[in-house]
Amino acid sequence: MHLGTAPPANLMPSHLVAKFFSACIAFTLFAVAVVAQAVPLPPVAKRVEHKEQWHGRTFTDPWFWLREKGNPEVVAYLQAENAYTKAMTQNLQPLQETLYRELVARVKQTDLSVPVRDGRHFYYSRTVDGLQYPIVCRRPASAALSYDETVAEQVMLDQNEMAKGLAYLGLGDQQVSDDDHLLAYTTDVTGFRQYSLHVKDLRTGTIQPDLAVRVTSVEWAADGKTLFFVTEEEVTKRSNQLWRLELGQAPELLLEEKDELFRIGVARTRDKRFLMVGAGSTDSAEWRYLDARTPKAAWRVLLPRAKGHRYRFDHRDGSFFVVTNDKAEDFRVVQVPVGEAKLENGKELVPARAGVFVTGFDVFANYAVVQERMQALPRFRVLDFASGAWREIAFPEAVYSASSGGTPEFTSTSYRINYQSMVTPSCVYDYDLANGARTLKKQQEVAGYDATKYRTERMWAKARDGVQVPISIVYRDGLPRDGTAPLWLYAYGSYGFAMPASFDSNRISLLDRGMAFAIAHIRGGNDLGDRWHKDGMLQKKRNTFTDFIDCAEHLIATKCTQKDRLVIEGGSAGGLLMGAVANMRPDLFRAVHSAVPFVDVMNTMMDASLPLTVGEYLEWGNPNEKAAFEYMLSYSPYENLSAAAYPATLVTTSFNDSQVMYWEPAKYVAKLRTLKADSSQLLLQCKLEAAGHGGASGRYDRWRDRAFEMAWMLSQVGITK
Repeated sequence: MHLGTAPPANLMPSHLVAKFFSACIAFTLFAVAVVAQAVPLPPVAKRVEHKEQWHGRTFTDPWFWLREKGNPEVVAYLQAENAYTKAMTQNLQPLQETLYRELVARVKQTDLSVPVRDGRHFYYSRTVDGLQYPIVCRRPASAALSYDETVAEQVMLDQNEMAKGLAYLGLGDQQVSDDDHLLAYTTDVTGFRQYSLHVKDLRTGTIQPDLAVRVTSVEWAADGKTLFFVTEEEVTKRSNQLWRLELGQAPELLLEEKDELFRIGVARTRDKRFLMVGAGSTDSAEWRYLDARTPKAAWRVLLPRAKGHRYRFDHRDGSFFVVTNDKAEDFRVVQVPVGEAKLENGKELVPARAGVFVTGFDVFANYAVVQERMQALPRFRVLDFASGAWREIAFPEAVYSASSGGTPEFTSTSYRINYQSMVTPSCVYDYDLANGARTLKKQQEVAGYDATKYRTERMWAKARDGVQVPISIVYRDGLPRDGTAPLWLYAYGSYGFAMPASFDSNRISLLDRGMAFAIAHIRGGNDLGDRWHKDGMLQKKRNTFTDFIDCAEHLIATKCTQKDRLVIEGGSAGGLLMGAVANMRPDLFRAVHSAVPFVDVMNTMMDASLPLTVGEYLEWGNPNEKAAFEYMLSYSPYENLSAAAYPATLVTTSFNDSQVMYWEPAKYVAKLRTLKADSSQLLLQCKLEAAGHGGASGRYDRWRDRAFEMAWMLSQVGITK
């Protein structure tokens, strides 16, 4: 007899009939339980009526209640999502563990950064096998001002000791007093980027804790006892107040930035002569300066703020060197005497040039180094002040990333550069400013890696409006170019941030499994200059999304991959990108990893009390203005979700994220669950323990999280080992 099929009732005694049907019911319940255990049902977030009136229209949002961070039901829902994600990815644990071991094994666990001289000491950090955090150290310079490893090391901050008993430890600003005796530093223990100020006496080890809270930047005056620091508003997290603190005294408020579009920060010129306080918005800047030897004197404005004028400066020998976009969309450099408030009375050192974006100007006692970008690639040129001659620093590869490696010492005659490419591990060079000699100080050790087995190239995709968009791609040698290879496409495209074509040892695990990796340098960044940013912001923001789609289409057309082999990733504002392109072209991608995604654009930008909102008006638009509102509404991922077949989607976030609040991704997933017309996975992973916008603070924890994300993405294209 087939189990579950009943014999005719008239052939069975009545008491056995009852037992039989009881057994059938029990078996059915057992079978349902087995099926439910194998394929659990996704959590369903309850609906609570909520309405908003915006520009004369009513908007309903039944998941608005998920903003109630203190509500136990919110935590319970997030826990349920985490449990569902864990159940749905249980089969990935072997791959995740394999990837985790690979990621850790490639990195030299006990290692030392290249020491850098600043005054009478060399500063560096080191890591120890098995420990989550770096240890911050210094050694006195030798009589010849060189690094001498035989001299006793001084541990300034051991984050591993500091983190004992904590789930999270973020280290913020660190500044040593001019006499080398005191260290001012800030710490965050929740991931919410809320830093407390401490001062450590490096002679005795004594710590003065919690001198101030919500501190965002710190600098010493020359007297070694006066600190200047900036604090942020508690709710909006806008850095808006400058304080002076003479140790042992109460802090004194010196300046408060009233304009909600501006944030302030304190810094110091490389020669340590002047303190600087900058007020900046997306499109404007204003700087004040103060002789560091007279901390109680009045601050002076260098150049008054003017709409659209952005600038920054440094000092040398009685002159300020100003990097400005005045009469130069992609910036120029002007030298003006201290006290002069007009650029036209200065000397132009670096003129504006078409296609050349000036990104920085580092001033030293005898030399200066201008940092520029051309064709989405960085370059450096050196100025000899004595002769007035320029020399360019050349790089060996066609596609690469190069950046200032940090040279704080004003009298330095060498310049530190970090160089890497998508196939070349990070290299630290010291470039001799006098003769152009280049000394390799350190190259990142990557266990088992052979760079000759990999290839990188620059591609150009034609956007729908005719603009050429650069793509950087890396793959293992011999990868088929017939459309069969899986490809991981990454992009950001906001805030004028240029995405570097850099090396990532984690990526090797993808390349060795036959997956290519590409970066789309889309509009919204400044990869091709300031215009590249402007053409991907405000009323042109949709260019960011269509550029990404056009890059994906180009990769498919050139047979680098195909639709069902293409996975995509972006985080924060790049998570907005992921949400937008998934709505616009859900058919184009196999899977999406959307990390800490800014997807609830309208609710966030209409709420001026939230962190970052008002200051972002100049990047996204002010939705209180109807034209901006309608444009933002046209692409906001949350509002534009529809009943459609979506790619498999993994959304990751942190409960304590202060940049993109956890409820944005939570609401997005809750709503999408009610609409998606397919069987692909939709998963939410929320770190409920202390973590921030960048996730966990410990390196081993970060590797484990990354291994999970990589395992999930690989599995979506059939790679499970």
